[in-house]
Amino acid sequence: MTSLLPSTMRAVVPFHGSAIVQVLAANVISYIRDIYNGKRNYPFPTPLIAGTSAIGRVVAVGPDSVKLKPGDLVFIDCTIRARDSDDIFLAAISQGFGEGSAKLMRDIWRDWTYAEYCRTPLESLTVLEEERLTKDLGYSLGQLMYCSTLLVPYGGLRDINLQAGETVIVAPATGPFGGAAVLVALAMGAKVVAMGRNTESLARISACVSQPERLRTVPITNDTEADLESLKEACGSEADAYFDIGPREAVTSTHFKSAILALRQAGRVSLMGGYLHDVPSPHFPIVRKNNRLQGKWMYERSEVRDFFKLVNAGLLDLSVCEVTGEFGLEEFKEACDVAAERAGFAKTVVIRP
Repeated sequence: MTSLLPSTMRAVVPFHGSAIVQVLAANVISYIRDIYNGKRNYPFPTPLIAGTSAIGRVVAVGPDSVKLKPGDLVFIDCTIRARDSDDIFLAAISQGFGEGSAKLMRDIWRDWTYAEYCRTPLESLTVLEEERLTKDLGYSLGQLMYCSTLLVPYGGLRDINLQAGETVIVAPATGPFGGAAVLVALAMGAKVVAMGRNTESLARISACVSQPERLRTVPITNDTEADLESLKEACGSEADAYFDIGPREAVTSTHFKSAILALRQAGRVSLMGGYLHDVPSPHFPIVRKNNRLQGKWMYERSEVRDFFKLVNAGLLDLSVCEVTGEFGLEEFKEACDVAAERAGFAKTVVIRP
């Protein structure tokens, strides 16, 4: 038998602070085609193994892992943070905003989850309650992958300390992340006023929630004053908070001013939108009402664990997610096309290596 053993072999071995994960399903975001074809001009080193957040199974851990073990089902977070600075970047998507994050992506975390196996930082892995999620709640891997979208607005809503019973305006609410914000805010116990241009999408969101009495919808009409009155009526007076995660195309939309004007004294605003240019704001009302505008990029590490508590408790229902496509690695281009063409509320496309 020993004669059949080779004298050497090739293997992927985790070093300190890392783990090797078998990738089971990786998210395909709606605009990933524009990232890798250069249209969005995101900075990243090449060559690299592409990818986003994913669901995987741990196969090996570094010597300093004390909890994570082989066999664990995990959520792989694409948000990478430096251990000795504030540098942050999105693995295989963008090297971030400084030399520190660029160095980390270039020298250490260059290759990501569109692969059979992936080496990740230990901090990027959250152990999932597999029995609860896949058996008791019956979620598929594709539905679990929707968590990568839901996590983004969760970070912004937690950042402004949204409380159960409060009223939050989500605008625009009909895109992938805006619609996700509606579901997350409801799961956190808030009342939600969802605002958007696409009335069909607003109706679809309303049809998906289990407690429709906590959700009101308001169309964006481009009439700031009329929309303000509609928001106040939907809120029952004034809103406690406003969450904005509009796409770059919405930079001139009137919803921004209407939503801020609908806030109460000391109301809070979470800014997560992708606007590339300045957005005009109603300065004097913000000052007079002591409103707080707070920017947020992604979410904190601790919030990933807290988010999955909502999912495990059944408060955030992933069954509303429609998996519009599952593709192999060799079908990457088709996956990107489907993700772009079928983007919308509670829809996801995954790659299954």
